[in-house]
Amino acid sequence: MNSCCPVCAGQRFFGIMYKKVAIQGVKGCFHEQAARLFYEEHGHIVPEIVECLTFKGLYKSMDEGRADAAVMAIENTVSGGLLPNFELLRKYDRKIKGEVFLRIQQNLMALPGQTIEDIKEVRTHYMAINQTREFFKDYPWIRLVESEDTAKSAADVAEGQLKGVGAVASTLAAELYGLDILAESIETYKQNFTRFLILDDELKVNKAAINKASMCFTLTHTPGSLAHVLTILSFYGMNLTRIQSLPIPGQEWQYFFYVDIKFDDYIRYEQALSAVRPLMEDLNILGEYVSAI
Repeated sequence: MNSCCPVCAGQRFFGIMYKKVAIQGVKGCFHEQAARLFYEEHGHIVPEIVECLTFKGLYKSMDEGRADAAVMAIENTVSGGLLPNFELLRKYDRKIKGEVFLRIQQNLMALPGQTIEDIKEVRTHYMAINQTREFFKDYPWIRLVESEDTAKSAADVAEGQLKGVGAVASTLAAELYGLDILAESIETYKQNFTRFLILDDELKVNKAAINKASMCFTLTHTPGSLAHVLTILSFYGMNLTRIQSLPIPGQEWQYFFYVDIKFDDYIRYEQALSAVRPLMEDLNILGEYVSAI
């Protein structure tokens, strides 16, 4: 195993390592693709998927012992950040142990033996509709119907044997549910990536390889306080890759700041934290891990 890779614990059966991994959605969704990509590359572990209806359900499944870990989307290059998930990171004591950047490739699929001319209705998640609307302008007879999940739309078409109805989902969903892909990669923006976070208390990250950290903090309501913190981080060579602010409920004009930083030297990172800590309130290190890019 590469020394920079995290070490994953799991259960071994017949020489194969398995780990129960919670995802938001059903089997075949992009969360499952991200889980497979991460765990098969980091420890050759096969994820056993635990389906959850909501992102909060990811944490519940781990707290109840139904899952050992979770994969949670946090941002997308087209639609931006999933703001409620930042709040979940702050509220629950589950550290980020890794990340995955997955290209989101949307595909039109239907029951075998059909052509796109046979399709009168297409079901998928609202974000997938937004990402593929340009494609469907060439097929004005197709009605787009919003559903709760891309992969579930594919599952519904397959289980209901719905002729004339298509779904937009991943290639994995087409494979799992026995559907034919009628058109590949129909998303408008091809550089469409989603960043997924790995929440896994059993995963041990090699400290020498850590080059990224996520944190949450508040600041005193004084002029220049945020600028002061960012200047110090820059002085120590910290590369700010994301900053997100969310209001603190019940405190007018007060905010939580969620920050991701990359660095080349862990000691300099620790020095930077020591320098900015006195300026912050309620500092919470959400995770220290190896950057995926």
